[in-house]
Amino acid sequence: MRTGMSTAGLALLAGLIFPLGLSPLDFWPAIPVSAGALYAILNRDGPLTSWRIGLAYGIGFFGAGVSWVYVSVHVYGATPVWLAVLLTAIFCGGLALIFSLQSHLYARFAGNQPGWRIVQFSSLWVLMEWLRTFLLTGFPWAFAGYGVLDSPLSGWIPVLGIYGCSWLLVGLGCLGAEILSGRHTRAFLLRAGAITTLAFVAAFGWQRAVWTQPTGEPLSVSAVQPNIPLAEKWDPRNRPQILADFDALSEQLYAESDLIVWPESALPGYRDQLQSTLQRVNESAKSLGKAVITGIPTRDHMGRYNSVAVLGAGQGTYHKQKLVPFGEYVPLETWLRGAIAFFDLPMSQFSAGPSDQQPLRVVDAITVAPFICYEVVYPDFVLAQSRQTDLLITISNDTWFGNSAGPWQHFQMARFRAAELGKDLIRSTNDGVSAIINWQGKVLVSTPQFTRAVVSGSVQPRTGETPFALTGSLPVWVLCLIGLLMGRDRP
Repeated sequence: MRTGMSTAGLALLAGLIFPLGLSPLDFWPAIPVSAGALYAILNRDGPLTSWRIGLAYGIGFFGAGVSWVYVSVHVYGATPVWLAVLLTAIFCGGLALIFSLQSHLYARFAGNQPGWRIVQFSSLWVLMEWLRTFLLTGFPWAFAGYGVLDSPLSGWIPVLGIYGCSWLLVGLGCLGAEILSGRHTRAFLLRAGAITTLAFVAAFGWQRAVWTQPTGEPLSVSAVQPNIPLAEKWDPRNRPQILADFDALSEQLYAESDLIVWPESALPGYRDQLQSTLQRVNESAKSLGKAVITGIPTRDHMGRYNSVAVLGAGQGTYHKQKLVPFGEYVPLETWLRGAIAFFDLPMSQFSAGPSDQQPLRVVDAITVAPFICYEVVYPDFVLAQSRQTDLLITISNDTWFGNSAGPWQHFQMARFRAAELGKDLIRSTNDGVSAIINWQGKVLVSTPQFTRAVVSGSVQPRTGETPFALTGSLPVWVLCLIGLLMGRDRP
C-alpha cells in the first residue's frame, strides 16, 4: 500500500508540474518533464496500477491547469463557495478520468522495445487530446504542443500543427526518461542524441521558412479593450453611456486606423435594439472608408446568436458556432435552468450559427476569418473557417476568468493559431489580453489586463497555406493510431 501511495503521489506531482509549461509562466521544459515522468512511472509499476496512476496524474494536471473555472462559477455565477468548489472538483476529476483511460490503454498496448514504447505513449497522448476536442462538446485546452510556441522548437508549428507538436514534446520527454533510466546501450544513447539534435536543428531551419505571402498593402488597425465589469455592462442604466463611448471612441480612432475591432458582446443589447447608434457609426465609418468590427448579440426568427458584425467600409455578420456550455447555452436546460444562479447567466440562451457562413469583408475587400472566444481553441475548426481568407480576428470576453491563468492560456492558443496558419491575427478582449500578433505567432503589441486601453498597429493580409493548413490534423491522428498498434509485441 505504501508503494502504491508513493506512486500515486509521484504521478500527482508530475501532473502538477505540467501547467508550468503553459502561459503565463511559459517554462516549456516542464511539459516534456511532466510527460516523461508519467511515462517512467507507468513503465515501472505496470498494468495493475495504471488506472490509478493516470487518475492521480490527471487530478494534478487539471487541478493546477484549469481549476480557474472556479472563478466563473463562484465570482460571476454567484454560486456559494462550497458548491463552486464541488462543481470545479467534479469538472477536473471528470477530465482526469481521460488520463486514467490513457494510462490503462498504454499499459495494455505497450511493447518491450523502448523506441516503440515512446511512439506508443506519445501517440496515445495525442489521441486522448483529440478525444478531449470532441467529448461532450469538447474541451481542447492545455495541450502539450502549446509549450512549443515560445521554445526553440517553434519552427515545427506550421508544419505539424498542435497535435504534431504535442507528439514531439511528449516524445522528447519520454526519450529523456529512457536516457535517465540508465538501462540502455551506448548505441541507443547515440541514436537518442541524434534524434533530439535533429528535432532542434530542423526547427531552427523551419523558423526561417516563409509559408505564406503578403497580399496587398498593410492595414492599420486598432483593437479596443473597454474594461467594463460584467455587472455594469448588463445593467440597463449603463447602456446609454456604453453606446456613447462606442460611438465616440470609434470616431476618434478613424484618424489612425482603417479597421477598429471591438470585443465580444461589446454592445449590451441585441442588434435590433441599438439601430440608432449602429446606423450612426456605420454611416460615419463608411464615409471615411473605415471599417468597424464589433461583437454584438443578434436575434431572428430562428434564434439568438453571439455574433460579430461589420459596420462601415465592409460587410458581413458571423454567428458563433462553438458555444460554451452553461455560459452560452444550458445543457439539459429544462432541468437545470433556475436551479442555481450559474445556470441562469446573462446571454446563456444562444443558438449555434450555421456551418456555411461566409468570411467577413473589410476595407478594400480584405477577407477576414472571425472567431468568438472559445472557437479559437479548436485547431481544425479555425483551419476550416480561415481557408481563402487574408486575416484572422478573434474577439473574447475573458472577464469570466478574472486574474487567473485562464485568460493567458487562451491568449497563448490564439497566438498558436496564427503560427499554425501563417496569418496575422487581431485579438480584442473586454479586459485583456488584447494584441496584434504576426504570422509567426509573435506579439507585436499588446495591452495589460484590467485596463481601459487601445492597442494600435498594422497587420499584413497574407495568402497561401502552411503545410498544416494543407493537411489539417488528420494525418497526425492516423499516424498516431498506426504507431499505437504497430508497437504491440507480436505473439
